[in-house]
Formats: sequence, C-alpha cells, structure tokens
Amino acid sequence: MARVVVIGGGLGGLAAAARLAKLGHRVHLVERGERLGGVLTPVTDDEGLGFGWDAGPQATLLPAVLRDLFRKTGRPLEQELDLVPLPLVREHRFEDGSSLRLAGGSRGAQTEAFEALRPGLGAQWQAYVDAGGDDWEVLRRHYFETPWNPERLPAEAAALLDDRTVLRKRLKRAFRDDRARLVAGHPHVADGHDLRNVPAWAGLVSYLEQTFGAWTVPSAAPGTPCGSSGMAALALALEKRLETRGVVVHTATTALDLVLGTGGAVVGVRIAATPADPEAPEAPGTPDGPGPTEGAEVLDADVVVCAIDPRRLPALARSVERTMPALPPVVTHLGLRDDPADPLPDVPSEVVLHGDPMLVVRTGGCAPAGHQAWTLHARGKIAEELPRALARRGLDVRRHVVTQVDLSPRRLVERWGGSPHGVLWQGRGTVRRRLGPTTPIPGVYAAGAHATPGGGVPFVGLSAALVAQVVGPA
Repeated sequence: MARVVVIGGGLGGLAAAARLAKLGHRVHLVERGERLGGVLTPVTDDEGLGFGWDAGPQATLLPAVLRDLFRKTGRPLEQELDLVPLPLVREHRFEDGSSLRLAGGSRGAQTEAFEALRPGLGAQWQAYVDAGGDDWEVLRRHYFETPWNPERLPAEAAALLDDRTVLRKRLKRAFRDDRARLVAGHPHVADGHDLRNVPAWAGLVSYLEQTFGAWTVPSAAPGTPCGSSGMAALALALEKRLETRGVVVHTATTALDLVLGTGGAVVGVRIAATPADPEAPEAPGTPDGPGPTEGAEVLDADVVVCAIDPRRLPALARSVERTMPALPPVVTHLGLRDDPADPLPDVPSEVVLHGDPMLVVRTGGCAPAGHQAWTLHARGKIAEELPRALARRGLDVRRHVVTQVDLSPRRLVERWGGSPHGVLWQGRGTVRRRLGPTTPIPGVYAAGAHATPGGGVPFVGLSAALVAQVVGPA
C-alpha cells in the first residue's frame, strides 16, 4: 500500500484520488481552495439573488469516460447523476447572417445541416470528420487510453504525433467555405489556441462531437437552490466518492513543492495553509505560495500526482519551462429577468457568434423563478463590455440585466490557481514537452488539463485513468 498525495482538487485530482484509493492506496488530496471541484465549482452572484453559473464546462463529450470512472471506483454513474444528451452541441452564427445548428451524435443531421449551408459542403464535412475518426482510433489505442512512452511509440501513432501538418492547413485543404473552417476550428480557438500551431490530428474533436454528442447534468429547476445541479453536481458526486473510499482531504492548503530524497525520488509534499483570499497576492518564496519554512509541514509520500499546473511546483517547473498555459477567455456572467411582456431571446444552450471578437453565449445556468442565467465568453479584440458587444451582434439583453459578474483572464487564473485550458499548442513538439502520465521525477505522475492534449472533462478524465494504470494496485 503506497502513501499517495494528490495535488489539486479539480476533476483530474478528484478522479485520480478516487481511482487510486479504490486500488488500495492510502490517499491524501491537497487543494488550495476552500472547496473541491476546481472549474466545476459554480460561480454565484455576490448579492445572494439565487443565480449560479458554470465556471468551466457545461457539457462533456465521451460520456463513457465518466461511466468508467464511477464504475471502477464504486456505484455506477447512473445511480449518482442524471447525465443526459444535449440536442445540439452548439449553434454557429456567422457574420454574413447565416447559421448552422450542429447536432451531436448524428452523422445524418450534421451532413444535412452543412448541405443546407452550401450544396456539396455536407460531403466535405463528412470526409473531414471521417479522417478524424481514423486518427482517433490510432491515438485512442496508443495515447489517450494507454500510458505512452514517447521513445517507444508504435509507428502509426508516431507518424500522427510527429506530423508537421497544422490544423489550419488541414482545414484549408478540406473546405472551400470559410464557415466550415470556423465550425471545425472553434473548439480549439475557444480554448485559446492559434490554429497555425495546433496539430492537424487534434481535429478529431469534430469526430467525437458527431459520434458521441454532448452530454450534461441538467440545471436545477427555476427557484430551487443552485450548486447541486449542472456540472457542479459531478464534483459533489466525486467528493462523496472520496469520502466513501477513505481519502483524506486537505482544503485551504497549498502544495509548495515536492520533497525529494536520495537519488531524486519523491518522498513527500511540502504544504502550508492557503491565504484567506485566494485571489490576493501570495507571500514570496515559491511562485505560488509562502516561503518553504513559514508555517509549512511535509506530507510523506511514496507517490505524488500533480493535478495542477506543474509550473506551481518548483521541482517540476524546470521540466515544462518550454511550454506555456492556454489562457482563459474574458467572461461575463449575467443574471437576467425574463418578463413575459418583454421575453428574452430564445437561444439554445450554446451559441457561437463568429467575428472579432468571437462571442460564445451559454444559457444553462441556475436562476430564480422568472429569470435566466447566461454566461458570455469572448476571444479577440475586446474594447467594450460584453453585453454591449453582444447587442451589436443582434442579442440585446441589457435591459434584462439584474446582476453581472465580470471576470478577466488574470482574475480567473488567480481564482483557480492556474488555467484549466491546459498547455498552449506551439506546434507538434508540444505533445512531447507536456508531462503525463509520468514525469522526470521517480514516483511523480501528472493528471489534469496540463497532462492532456486539452482541457475539458473527457481528456482530463482520461488522464486520471492513465495515472491509475501506471501506479497500479497496492
């Protein structure tokens, strides 16, 4: 039985801790915030009006990842959460006034939608998605679902990961219509990447969207308390799973650095109490915590799982100094009054308004009766408040605003202790410069957004499964 310390209480840390505890290890989890969940923790309004918004993802692809996590750590997912498919992955609205409703889990519906946009575009779209399916089958077997060794990759996987073709070039070859390129590139642009630096194989996300669709946990009915529905319910269910599995949880506790023994293997984690205000500047010492001796103690460990940005741990920071984080977008959360005499626009759960800036509208938040909770994301040139920018795109909800929460990328990174969008794509070499599931330090493993090809529930969940495979049973 190994002594395991998991650093980070987001989805990656929660999933890794649950899996390792079920394998018989003694697990401690260290989280700098007051509560577990990371970006799954909802944002609530400061006035206590009853509004709540998803801070991070409001849906997931590959529901089998969550089903596998719950099945292998205790009771099945279906006995814990109501995970349901969304009728649309998202709606895309283009600057020329046209639009496309991207259905999930349906080859025929997607082909028909693209064909309606432009004759012949449906066949082009399907050829592009099919190519992504081929890439997924190769990388699923040798990279996403199997611990990989960069030096000993099967030829077909190495050929994909080392291919110099970038996604922007593949999209130019695949489509003569810019709108199809925008749809295919959107998941990566929304996560903060430049398509000139994203490897072509990353386009397999379009295959996952078409094949498996988007799934979510329904939000609470209007008028009911927020915080226990939507994707936040996933964090609550995993927190209960940790309790069932006997994981010792340390909240409001910052991991300062790894403690290495003779030979360079990990023997512990140096920790200290987190400042009361997690967004306040922290004391000097390590990049993200007080000095190594003031109020610090050591948690002994045979195994450590880093489920945070490894830059926050000096012992690991050197290993990722050639990478950069993909930063969050500008975010505004809106609490809106829905007056029957002056109703809000009828929009689906996610709408993308292409242009500069690119705006994303998500409508799945929690709100009191007679109200709605919307979240706006923006990427690009932002020179005004997002509700005003949204009004210029034809969705003017300013007169309905009851409360508004504005969050800059810097404030979001301070709140979360890092970026949930993981490592910025800087060409094909990025995949080999990223840590996970192993690291250069014996006994230290990596899970979470910074140990996968991107953020989001499915890839983060897969990273935790890889760590459990490498560590193995007690």
